[in-house]
Amino acid sequence: MTDFRALPAAERNQARFVFLDPHARELYRDWTRVAADTAAMLRLDAGRHPDDPALSALVGDLSIRSKEFRRVWSDNKVHRRTTGTKDYHHPLVGDLTVTYQALTPGDDPDQILFVYGTEPGSPSETSLRLLAQWSRTAADTGSVTAQAPGAHD
Repeated sequence: MTDFRALPAAERNQARFVFLDPHARELYRDWTRVAADTAAMLRLDAGRHPDDPALSALVGDLSIRSKEFRRVWSDNKVHRRTTGTKDYHHPLVGDLTVTYQALTPGDDPDQILFVYGTEPGSPSETSLRLLAQWSRTAADTGSVTAQAPGAHD
């Protein structure tokens, strides 16, 4: 699994992860939908900020390095995230579904705060609790290889 904190700052980007990191195909249960939505969200930003050099460089880099990006970019779809679900396959806890809500401050439409959650009492909520417990255990022991709670050898 990719550790975003270990990447150079310029590479810490969701679109780069989706299209260039092979782990993304393992993480997202419906990678094809995630890829299409990611390109459509970039297209929305490109339309709003056509002169942004960093965005142009990102689109150019993805176009050069990813055949899948070129394919979905050429669909010319535009997408703005407001609410929805994301389906993941996590290597420690398996499949889980997370809901999200996008909140945009009225005075800065370029900033978006995403609030994520799970259905109370759902297997996804249990999985997230297990991951949180594992994360605390790993942090307390200083080990990133700590076994997930409830996992067996």
